[in-house]
Amino acid sequence: MRILMFGRGVISAQYGWALEKARHEVEFYVRPGRKEQFGPFIDLDLLDGRTSLKGVPIKEQWPIRMIEELSPHHSYDLIVLSVNHNQFEDVVKVIGPNVGNATILIFNNVWKDLREFAEGLPMGQIIWGFPGAGGGFSSPNKLEGGFLKSIYLQTEATAASAPRHRSVVELFRQAGFSFSWQKDIRVWYWFHFIMNAGMAAEALKEGGYRNLYQSPKKVAKAIRLMREMLPMITAKGGKVGLGTSFAMRLPAGLIGYAAFKILKGNSVPAAIMERMERTGYISQESFAHFPNDILAEAHNLGVSLPRLEAMEQHFK
Repeated sequence: MRILMFGRGVISAQYGWALEKARHEVEFYVRPGRKEQFGPFIDLDLLDGRTSLKGVPIKEQWPIRMIEELSPHHSYDLIVLSVNHNQFEDVVKVIGPNVGNATILIFNNVWKDLREFAEGLPMGQIIWGFPGAGGGFSSPNKLEGGFLKSIYLQTEATAASAPRHRSVVELFRQAGFSFSWQKDIRVWYWFHFIMNAGMAAEALKEGGYRNLYQSPKKVAKAIRLMREMLPMITAKGGKVGLGTSFAMRLPAGLIGYAAFKILKGNSVPAAIMERMERTGYISQESFAHFPNDILAEAHNLGVSLPRLEAMEQHFK
């Protein structure tokens, strides 16, 4: 399969590497001038979690192919989009007129309704998912990251095109990945966004994620923020699943301790968070978009979020 990754970012690089190792042809679209700036390779320092939760270390200099122009007459089978959610509209301006017949895999945080979020893209060609990877660039060419075996993907029954969905599933399965199936990917996106917002707000208050993860009590505060934001899903027209509802009713201290153990342990998820924080991959401004976006919509919908409002000074 011919695959185009939009941008040479943390997510696109890791999955691009894995898919190329599975004998697929991978290229990266970068903005004009970036090809020379980036150079022809990436120094990879990764933890590959496809066979072990602790991750298999990968260290290699990986030569990559980049393009700076795209036309609708290209021959790519798949275009993968994974950018900060607040940058997605700008991405659509580039990709929208040049999709051609390619399947579009969206690996993104989403807070809007799906059709509104993807306006300008052909809905019938989109498959919705989310990566299980992260990290950051510690220098222009050195990527320190990690990825898990599982990726999140909408079910075939909910996909706009069953054949396109099957082709994406086969692609990642053949490359050694598994799937966490989401029957309602829209609600899953919203819940994941709420999780990000809770963690981001508390991390900004504590001076960073590293400080947040030092104590299960601090993580528990983020859990309470998430619990408060959960009614936003219903207010936006979604339905919270029984599993999510039950989990969020558990004592915040218990959930916080479990999350603390995962994120402080010797595992790929812990390494991802540590590398993301250490490399400064996502700026404080980018983190702040999560709670800011939720609070703005809460005001529009008339949903009261007193805990989050009390913390607004830390992310406004």
